Amino acid sequence: MTISFNIRFGSAALLGLALIASPAGAQSLNGVWDATVTVNDLTVPFRIELSGSGAGVKGSFFNGDERVTSTTGRFDNGSLMLTFSEYATTLEAALHDGVLEGRYDRGARGFYPFRAKRFSPSSATSDARVPSIAGLWNIQVNSSKGEAAWRFIVQQAGPDVSAAILRVDGDTGTLSGTYRDGHFVLSHFSGARPSVLVITLTPDGALDIVQNGQTRLLAVRADVAQAEGWPEPSDPARFTTVSDPSEPFRFSFPELDGGTVANTDARFSGKVVIVSISGSWCPNCHDEAPFLAELYRTYRQRGLEIVSLSFEEAEQLRNPTRLRAFVKRYQLEYPVLLAGEPQEVHERLPQAVNLTAFPTTFFIGRDGRVRGAHAGFASPASGRFHAEVKAEIMANVERLLAESSPTSR
Repeated sequence: MTISFNIRFGSAALLGLALIASPAGAQSLNGVWDATVTVNDLTVPFRIELSGSGAGVKGSFFNGDERVTSTTGRFDNGSLMLTFSEYATTLEAALHDGVLEGRYDRGARGFYPFRAKRFSPSSATSDARVPSIAGLWNIQVNSSKGEAAWRFIVQQAGPDVSAAILRVDGDTGTLSGTYRDGHFVLSHFSGARPSVLVITLTPDGALDIVQNGQTRLLAVRADVAQAEGWPEPSDPARFTTVSDPSEPFRFSFPELDGGTVANTDARFSGKVVIVSISGSWCPNCHDEAPFLAELYRTYRQRGLEIVSLSFEEAEQLRNPTRLRAFVKRYQLEYPVLLAGEPQEVHERLPQAVNLTAFPTTFFIGRDGRVRGAHAGFASPASGRFHAEVKAEIMANVERLLAESSPTSR
């Protein structure tokens, strides 16, 4: 399935960059490129910005106004190579007649064919012909995680739209696009989460959504769904629990650089502890990591500890290069442990009930007991829900820090 359209971004500076003529001649890659990857016969359009030369080339994917920039890069003799260490991926392409063609290599997970040409602005659809779909919508589903509904969050400026589907484990990242020929066509690729939505406003005011060329979804306004008694999205704060809250939350796993970290270690005694169930393969875990890093720097001196239990594929457990890059990229100062493979999460953490979302965050009080859990993490693509989840987690931390330790009591 091939879909062609003009993707727009919220950042005016990005579009301005695209219009600057390259001073370095035909072999310079500097500027914004219209690109595609092909995933299971679905062509996913997106934009990538390239800058620098020789061994100093950089490439940046976009997630709304956020950038995902390559760790290293090189361009010589018409060949481009970019590495994204925190994803353990590479982009390799050859420049020929103004077109970059190659592959986005995901290692053992396979590759996506890649193609790009220089950005070329196209004429916009007249605003008068564009229906308004901005706002909050409810999508009825029957997900593998037991959800009955998802949120669909839409922002719109004339024909230009950015949106995200928010599930219990997190969101799709920012889907960007425009209105053309009676449909909104949105897409996302930031090195992860390739997705295309084709959205049509129906005569009765609902949204007919075709996801990735095959899955059909129906969305109605959230207030309409509520008035008609439709199921609501799952509450992330109530989705995951533990079998016995009176028991200490137990873990004992190796660190990246040797040694074992366990819940019984002195560093956790009398502390408030966040246990993050994570994985460097998980895009929503990438969304959460910078927030946890900031949270740790803010509250560590007041008695907060954080530990990440990372569930990785077998090859990463043997040689966790991607996880090391993940730790470096987000400047994580708390311990990150190798907990097992993703399918082993229930075996390794038998106290957890309905632990199906990556990431999931457990809040441990000063007495070592689980005082709450939060499934998933909403990224900035989810607008106010991103702000709300950060505020909720900070409020939980503040509340638990305010409690006296068992020894002082």
